[in-house]
Amino acid sequence: MRQIIFTLCLLMICYPAAQAQIYHLSLEESIEIAKNQSADMLSLLEDKIIAENDMKAAKARLRTNISMQLTLPQYTETIQKWEDSTGISFYPEQTLRGLGDLYIQQPLPTDGRISVTTGLSSINDYNTRQRSSMLNARIGLSQPLNSFWGYNQIQADMKRANLNYERANKAYKRVELDLIYNVSSAYYNLLLLLKGSDISKMNLERLTEAYEISKGKYEAGLIREVENLQNEVDLAEAQNSYDESTLELQSSTNRFKRLLGLELDATVTLKSALDVYTIVQIDPDKAVEMALRNRLEIRDREIQIELQKLQISFQKAEGRPTASLEASLQRTGISKIDMSDGLSNSLSSSWDDLKARPSNYVVGLSIRIPIVDWGRNRQLVRVAEARLKQNYIAKEDEERGIEVEVRNLVADIQTTLTRLQLLEKNVSVAEKSYGITLPTLYRRRY
Repeated sequence: MRQIIFTLCLLMICYPAAQAQIYHLSLEESIEIAKNQSADMLSLLEDKIIAENDMKAAKARLRTNISMQLTLPQYTETIQKWEDSTGISFYPEQTLRGLGDLYIQQPLPTDGRISVTTGLSSINDYNTRQRSSMLNARIGLSQPLNSFWGYNQIQADMKRANLNYERANKAYKRVELDLIYNVSSAYYNLLLLLKGSDISKMNLERLTEAYEISKGKYEAGLIREVENLQNEVDLAEAQNSYDESTLELQSSTNRFKRLLGLELDATVTLKSALDVYTIVQIDPDKAVEMALRNRLEIRDREIQIELQKLQISFQKAEGRPTASLEASLQRTGISKIDMSDGLSNSLSSSWDDLKARPSNYVVGLSIRIPIVDWGRNRQLVRVAEARLKQNYIAKEDEERGIEVEVRNLVADIQTTLTRLQLLEKNVSVAEKSYGITLPTLYRRRY
């Protein structure tokens, strides 16, 4: 029994550790994990989904909209007051209503809409014992005339939704590129810290061995105390350097795991590929040309300019005369019969009345003419135009900044390549020097 309990406790202790995952990652694998799991990419993906659905909603606005409203049924009882020569009396009024209306609306690209409405209602009045029924059918047209020469709301909303969707895609791509850069930088920085930690460990081991030798010589009276103390100080500094490098490595590893979206208890090791690189010749003018054509910041400024132009058009339309054309054709049938005749007879009488009753027509033109607003709209237009100029200035400055940045990057790449090649030569010289010196050291020792 004790053995079973011990086994269960051991499993409970070891189970969380067994859940921790182990990753042996290359740079490409790290980037792929970050794209799928990092918090920034997941959040931007939701922004992309929001913009995509906004664009779909704007497109759906141009499609036929159908809705229905039903009242099934509604019973009402109210108390009415009656006063005559005999005094005041109260009596109830009881009604039972059943209503049904069907609405069909078709938006037009010209910012207008065609609507079709049909309805059926039946009211039972229990006081008079009568049933009233009504059939109704109406088709109408509503068309703002100023949308032909002014501001078209539907087209503006559609363009705004498309631009926002494109902006969301550009932002997603930009964050993806930033993530690739950040992961690459963190990856190589972690490799550097790993190498630094190994060097600190080897230095600590070397100085520990040197101190033990120095201590033995001091106790034997072969060296002075000051030399032994200096070796002790060197050992303490090496221990402190190793502890600092270990702590920095641990912190950098945790930041790297967070950047990739991994669990903090996961174990991460890296595949070193520092000795493999490809030399690429870069034409500065071609690089600048491609950057100005493809950089996401430029397109984002262009989208802001397009959105601001829409705002200017809207603001100008606010200060202009507006006109709207309204037209409709309506047929109505009404009947009032005794409740004992039944609902079907009531509806049949309403249908007969609808066919016999002349149609109702409505045609109208409404115009709104701004007279005095004390220059308010004109000032708002100037504000919108000034913001448009700001966007143009920002775009030009962005282009100049990108050109300077790209040219500096190309120069930095060439300088870094030259420095790397010099370091490779220094390593080669050091290795040859070490190969020459090592036999001499062995001869001296033995």
